[in-house]
Amino acid sequence: MMVMSESKKILTEKDLNKMSWRFILGSQLNWNYERMMSSGYLFGILPGLKKLYKGNPEEYKDMLHTHNQFFNTNAIFGNLIMGIDLAIEEADGYKAKETIVALKTALMGSFAGIGDSLFHVIWGTVFGSLAATLAMDGSPIGIFIWAIANLVLVFFQSRLLQLGYKQGVKLVTVMKDKLNAFTDAALILGITVIGALAPTIVRTTVPFVYKHNGVKLVIQDTLDTILPNLVPVVLVGLAYWLLGRKKMNSTRVIVFFLILSIVLYNLKILG
Repeated sequence: MMVMSESKKILTEKDLNKMSWRFILGSQLNWNYERMMSSGYLFGILPGLKKLYKGNPEEYKDMLHTHNQFFNTNAIFGNLIMGIDLAIEEADGYKAKETIVALKTALMGSFAGIGDSLFHVIWGTVFGSLAATLAMDGSPIGIFIWAIANLVLVFFQSRLLQLGYKQGVKLVTVMKDKLNAFTDAALILGITVIGALAPTIVRTTVPFVYKHNGVKLVIQDTLDTILPNLVPVVLVGLAYWLLGRKKMNSTRVIVFFLILSIVLYNLKILG
């Protein structure tokens, strides 16, 4: 990778903030199956390109074309990639073109995996579950928890471009192990919270009572002696297993559980 050279700063804090919010608001702009987030990325970085290549119309046009090539990553970490991109382009200019293409190609995949795990899965599951649980109990606090969680996430995203710009390539070399450790810790936290909330959200019991020759067996009491909330745990595990099967998606799993719950309820197996 090209080594960044020392140069006079062209981009201001105002420029960085402007590009950050442009990407936040337009990251999915003109999303398509051919180039995915390329238009959103170009829309975000456009003010920076105008300043960096001012007086060089041919280089400017070529970089517009370059930044409109295939790009797809986690929308939140897209700001971080753009910040690193801007730092390199400001330092080395047009000669960094090949470095920028290689950088975006290398980072968008890895950051997509980390970002989707942290924000789309863990963040949404933890705070969404807390908010939904409180809402189901009739508490309006759940609404505020969900709103605040999303506002915090947007603010965090808005600062990532500046972080990438100031740290440059060092962020993905020196801090690589720290990012991986943080991701692993967050995954463990998310799994723990999901496990704790599963029996709270999935409220299912077995009302079936077996009677024979004066002997009465309450199935739910027997299951509780084995493991409290065993049925909710089994249902969550079944849903997770189904989502990993071919030709299964979240919509089909929801339909499956709707049908299953109706059938088992009418058979008085689940209540």
